[in-house]
Amino acid sequence: MSEMNTIITIGRQFGSGGHEIGKRLAAHYGIGFYDKEMLQRAAKESGICKELFESHDEKPTNSFLYSLVMDTYSYGFASSAYSDMPLNQKIFLAQFDTIKKIALEGPCVLVGRCADYALEEFPNRVSVFIHAELDARIQRIARTEDLTDAAAKDKILKADKKRASYYNYYTSKRWGDASSYDLCLSSSKLGIDKTVEAIIRYVDAFNDQKTVEAI
Repeated sequence: MSEMNTIITIGRQFGSGGHEIGKRLAAHYGIGFYDKEMLQRAAKESGICKELFESHDEKPTNSFLYSLVMDTYSYGFASSAYSDMPLNQKIFLAQFDTIKKIALEGPCVLVGRCADYALEEFPNRVSVFIHAELDARIQRIARTEDLTDAAAKDKILKADKKRASYYNYYTSKRWGDASSYDLCLSSSKLGIDKTVEAIIRYVDAFNDQKTVEAI
C-alpha cells in the first residue's frame, strides 16, 4: 500500500456518528483531525474571538450576503473591501482560508463546514457523507446528551436543517445528495466500526490509484 496522502472530508447528519468516525479514521492513519478545531485555528489566525466563530458555526446567511462573500473570496484577503466587510463574512472567509491552509500541510480529516467544497480543487481529497436512520440517531443523541426521545428528535431536525441551509448557501451542491460526495454510507446499517472500515478500504483504494497514475 502506498503512503497515505489523502485528505478526508466528512459531511454528516446530526447524530450519525460522523465526529466519532472521523476521529477513528484520523487515529488509524495517524493524521490530524479537525472538527471544532477548525474554528479554534481560524479564530487564532484571523484575530476574531473564538466565541464568534462558534456562534456562527454552520449557520446560513441570506443569499445577498453570500454573493458579496463569494465575490470578495474570489479576490482573496488582499481586497480592500475586507476591512469594511460585515463580521459574518469575515468569519466565513477566515474559516475557508484556514481549511485550505490545513489541507496544504498534509493529509488530515476535516469534519463539516463545507470542507469538501473548500477543497474541491484538491485532487487528493475524498469527500464522505455519513447518514443514519432517524430512530437510530434519536437513540444516540438521547443517550449521549441525556435527553428525552422527543427532545433528541427536535434537536436533530433543527441541526440538520441548519447544516443543510449552510451547505446549500455556500456551495454549488446539495447537502446529503449522493452526487455531492464521493462516498455516502449509513452508519445505522453498518455500525460505526464497519463504517470506518468501509471508508478505510475506499481511501486506500483511492490513494493507491493516485499513486499508480503518478508513476
